[in-house]
Amino acid sequence: MKKIIKSVAMVAPLLFIIGCGDTLSQPSNETLKGGELMVEFSSELMKKTLIDAKVADENTTIFGYKAFKIPYTTTDEKGNEVKASGLFVIPTGLPAAVQPFGLSMVSDDHGTIFANREAPSVIADTNGAPDGSAIILTALGGFATLQPDYIGFGDSSEHYHPFVLKESLANATVDFIKTVKIFANENNITLNNQLFLTGYSEGGYAAMATLKKIEEESTGLTVTMAAPMAGPYALKTMADGVLSQPKLGVPSFMANVGYAYAQANDEALNSIINEPYASKLPTLFNGDLNRTQIDPQLTLDTTGDTGLFSSSFVSDYFTNDTNWFKEAVTTNNLHTWAPETSVKLVHCQGDDVIPYGISQLTAGTMTAMGASSVLVVPVELALGLDYNVTHGTCGTLAYKVTTGIFAQVRQVTIGY
Repeated sequence: MKKIIKSVAMVAPLLFIIGCGDTLSQPSNETLKGGELMVEFSSELMKKTLIDAKVADENTTIFGYKAFKIPYTTTDEKGNEVKASGLFVIPTGLPAAVQPFGLSMVSDDHGTIFANREAPSVIADTNGAPDGSAIILTALGGFATLQPDYIGFGDSSEHYHPFVLKESLANATVDFIKTVKIFANENNITLNNQLFLTGYSEGGYAAMATLKKIEEESTGLTVTMAAPMAGPYALKTMADGVLSQPKLGVPSFMANVGYAYAQANDEALNSIINEPYASKLPTLFNGDLNRTQIDPQLTLDTTGDTGLFSSSFVSDYFTNDTNWFKEAVTTNNLHTWAPETSVKLVHCQGDDVIPYGISQLTAGTMTAMGASSVLVVPVELALGLDYNVTHGTCGTLAYKVTTGIFAQVRQVTIGY
């Protein structure tokens, strides 16, 4: 187990290697029920690749993996059924002594994306490899990793993406977990009873929404531990901060919030977003473009004649308690409840997009409301770094920390 945890330190160079996909061989047809084998990568080939790249040696424990695309049905925030998809990645080449225990599952909700080509199942199909976080959790951590594409991507790419809307994100994740359990049973993949939840940025928010749904509704699921990473759990606080500043750090993020919330609440987009941007957003968010292609077509000004948000909307937001957007973001807050599950809020102190203080506020609020095991885990301190890390750089490091936390829990409770 120590070797597994140690191997997580190789993550950064590994992400570069797997992104190329040159050494991956496509699998021959495999008979499956309820899914499609997308990629198979042997532990021997994975280890050789890493040794050749000088990021591993013969003593490093590394697993191969199989990645399956699984279709399923979920429900959006309006109660409509949606045909969705996700990626299920399992480790191969496990020691014989480990196999009888079954695989512990990690539900990994991906961070903010805009282009459909960035969805987990699409990445696996296009690149011949799942995305980097699945490699960290599966090939290095030995976990079965579940990655829903979310509504709006993968098989549901014709539907708009309900960005940071808790109901849709939780539904998409819970329904995928249930479907994967059925898929595993029907295809002789042995799982154990451990279920961990994680995800980065929007994925951290989605993981928290999933935990809340599981604890408060009759889902039939039990969570071993949750470690959401850098999520905007206090959504109203985030909105207050962004709308009160003259400039937008990442305009596509807030434009996406406005777009999704207007759609979900049947509000006219131009009642919140200024022209010409209101007319642009349906095209910008149709799944063809990524963030670096979208941001230059928006403005950095928050409001005013040249701003993204209309002045009348921003004024009403701060002065009218019944402002629809204010009510919507308050409803979608995820920090004002007391989870019974142990929660580790993994976050970089130098985060420049979702402030570290959001996790501190979340932990403090949850504890005050009666939660007994909610702690903030600063990534820089956990890894012994002497510098602060920004949001864009933090993801890989946060997954390193989270994989280690989950592996330690598995070691104590299951023994490997």
